[in-house]
Amino acid sequence: MKKILYLFIFAFSALNFAQEIPNGFVYLSDVDASIQKELRYLSNNNFIGKKIDGYKNDCVIITAQAAHQLKKVQAQLLKEGLSLKVFDAYRPQEAVNHFVKWAKVLSDTLMKQEYYPKVPKSELFNQGYIASKSGHTRGSTVDLTIVNTKTGKELDMGSPYDFFGVQSHPFYPNLTKEQKENRMLLRKMMLENNFKPYENEWWHFTLKNEPFRNTYFNFPVE
Repeated sequence: MKKILYLFIFAFSALNFAQEIPNGFVYLSDVDASIQKELRYLSNNNFIGKKIDGYKNDCVIITAQAAHQLKKVQAQLLKEGLSLKVFDAYRPQEAVNHFVKWAKVLSDTLMKQEYYPKVPKSELFNQGYIASKSGHTRGSTVDLTIVNTKTGKELDMGSPYDFFGVQSHPFYPNLTKEQKENRMLLRKMMLENNFKPYENEWWHFTLKNEPFRNTYFNFPVE
């Protein structure tokens, strides 16, 4: 009996803990479980090459308004045998601080060839790739791409996610016809569903009229 009671208390506590996110935020999987994810900052597969501070669990947290708009995008894509795939959404200020701290250590260039081959690390701040504040921390910005649901492969967008360089600009001219069409498909779908794009990154979109325009959160992703 004691064992059963203990398990019940443990499960109840875990459930409550999982729900301790600010009002207005949701777990994206609770709104649309069909949206795929690859939380890059929970792994070593990112521009730093290490798990990022503040990422503790494989879940996507985002504002409720943004989540419901993504659900609309997903519904449209699924009809075409496609799906959204999220790399990052809400990002704790702790993670942004990790980026800033890393950027100041000029000798740490573990992932340079993969993510910023032509940008000197000393220029990451000046060129706007690293900043002390991020729209992600307000909860309504999302980094994402499109995948083919049959093959599971990402559509070819012409540059990898989080690539620091002009190749990542949405209208970079030196792309194939297919790459341009893929970028414009993502852009069109997001624009039609109340997201605004970012001029330097094809994967980055922010909800128009975001609910926490001036608030930068710092609760963990878990």
